[in-house]
Amino acid sequence: MEFEPRPRIQLQVSSSSTAPLVRVFKNNKISHYVWASLFTALGGFLWGFDTGSIGPIIVMPQFEEQFGTLSATVQGLFVSSIIATAALASFGSGALSDRISRTYTIALGSFIFAIGCAIACSAKALPQLFIGRCITGFGQGIYVSSITVYMAEISPASKRGRAMATVQLFNTAGIAAGYFTCFGTIKHAGSISWRLPLGLQAVVAIVLAIGTPFFEHSPHWLLSVGRSRDAEAAALRLGLQLAEVRKEDEVSTATPSEPCKRSLVSQVKELFATDVRFRTLFGLFLMSMQQASGIDAVLYYAPVLFKQAGLSTTTATFLASGVSGIVMVVLTALSQGFQDKWSRRTQMIGGGSVISACMLLMGSLYASDAAQTQAGKRTLIALIYLFIAAFVSSWALVTRVIASEIQPKRTRAAATSLAQCANWAVNWVIAFSTPLFLQRSSSGPYFLFGACTLLTVLVCVVLQPETKGLSLETLDQGFEDTKLQKAVKRYFGGGGGSEAGQSTGIELVSRPTNM
Repeated sequence: MEFEPRPRIQLQVSSSSTAPLVRVFKNNKISHYVWASLFTALGGFLWGFDTGSIGPIIVMPQFEEQFGTLSATVQGLFVSSIIATAALASFGSGALSDRISRTYTIALGSFIFAIGCAIACSAKALPQLFIGRCITGFGQGIYVSSITVYMAEISPASKRGRAMATVQLFNTAGIAAGYFTCFGTIKHAGSISWRLPLGLQAVVAIVLAIGTPFFEHSPHWLLSVGRSRDAEAAALRLGLQLAEVRKEDEVSTATPSEPCKRSLVSQVKELFATDVRFRTLFGLFLMSMQQASGIDAVLYYAPVLFKQAGLSTTTATFLASGVSGIVMVVLTALSQGFQDKWSRRTQMIGGGSVISACMLLMGSLYASDAAQTQAGKRTLIALIYLFIAAFVSSWALVTRVIASEIQPKRTRAAATSLAQCANWAVNWVIAFSTPLFLQRSSSGPYFLFGACTLLTVLVCVVLQPETKGLSLETLDQGFEDTKLQKAVKRYFGGGGGSEAGQSTGIELVSRPTNM
């Protein structure tokens, strides 16, 4: 029997048909900056897990059996204690990050965070629990702003918004995980129900502390300390454009070790120099008003708010809180892909308008006693979910990006740390006062949060330039679009000066913005 040979053309077709698949695998090789961003975003997960779990923990029957029912004042102090120490630590974390590197600062903060969680997890008395949370907050304050700066500096300019949004995605995932962990542990008798969520945070923090130093240093930090060759090698591994690194090297090598030599006081003074004063104040305003929207009042006290809205059982309030966590994760994931396509102004103004409307409507329902009706209760629950959805789709993602990218390189780390400090300072006031405020007035907190958000929207309409993809020189022109903007810039100080022509953030050339 004779066999005919397979036609050559078939072999060629078979061989060529695999080429697109090979190209797909080659082209879809995940860059190192993606892995570094995903891993360090665990810090955002830790932050969110604490936010999502602490509210349910303090209303668990097992927790109350051991520590008693907390008064509104003690409840506010306990929840906000982590924020107070985080704000203090974040004030100096920028100088520390400039001195020892972004990665080592993240690792140090994570290790301190783990120690605090371990102390709180093993607490036998309320003072030990407070001490543990204060130490946890100190670690959180050290690593959070460093993660933001690190991601901004290791990501390509065209992917920066999306990469930095990864922190918020992990943060919302942590919130959902915190809610559902407590929903599961509340069914167990004994203190394991509230100790387990704290112990899990310690484990994740140790993983972050051990793993972060194995990733590349920020090329921009390496340039700032005069390690140009290491910077180029790191940029190559991270998948950055070497031309951008070399261009910034030309700007940075004149004073290579300057960030490390300056004292904390001198760095803070530089934030309010004439050429960057307005940017610093604008970033501080946005980061402060992000918390004044009331988001953490909703997240920390979600079980309390859902109970106020008509859900009677602890299990039902925990489940409703968990559902809000899922909403946050899904919408953050969907919004993340559009961060480098959407206008920053659209996100601040449009998102803020919806956030404000939700808060003002909830306040009106409580003030008119319509919240006592069945329809009113359903409306309140729907408005809570809509508020969360609007926030995570806009302000949660964009405020940190704006606060970071409007700063020139020399002030970026310090400005980000100071803005985060302001964010946490307002957060502490909100977390501490919300239980007391709700005792006095069921509608007052919602009106206050709605008014603060509306004020921010108006300020952004008048003063906020579109910063996406703009150079520093172009950004200066953006601040001068109206007579009022010119007057404000003359009063507070503008953004030109010696670094005009550098990028806002770390881009070094102006790029067209695709709307």
